[in-house]
Amino acid sequence: MDRIRAAIRTIPDYPKPGILFRDVTPLLSDAQAFRATVDFLVRPWAGRKIDQVAGVEARGFILGGAVAHQLSVGFTSVRKRGKLPRKTLIEEYELEYGTDAVEIHVDAVRAGERVLVIDDLLATGGTAAAAVRLLQRAGAEVVGAAFVVGLPALSGAARIEALSVPVTTLVDFD
Repeated sequence: MDRIRAAIRTIPDYPKPGILFRDVTPLLSDAQAFRATVDFLVRPWAGRKIDQVAGVEARGFILGGAVAHQLSVGFTSVRKRGKLPRKTLIEEYELEYGTDAVEIHVDAVRAGERVLVIDDLLATGGTAAAAVRLLQRAGAEVVGAAFVVGLPALSGAARIEALSVPVTTLVDFD
């Protein structure tokens, strides 16, 4: 975990003053840290019944694809609104000022499929919770949500756990 933590860059005052942005792109470019990250994300799910991994846009695609490959399961992308070319299911969620939405193709998951949600960072949990609700509406059983970085002070894990989905994070920052 020390190597993973060390590979996460902190950028002060981004995207606005007072925010410490936790950047995982250096982790993704460090082959050993990236491999260790994927291994740690996979470990709790190896040997368990998982049908698909759902990666949340955009870094969740990279991490989720690698996790799906290691688990030998399918991958589906949870996209921001307007990015998918066919009929979609959409789930809106609240932002600090307004709303946003995520979507999946209507045939992205089948009823009863066991899905693991993956993303790089869990802050307030708004996007991840919307992804969970969206997958549940599509008929999937969301068996877990795993993140590289957690910001526990923002209570995102509680938001997802309120949807009966266990949450894991590899590295937490105060």
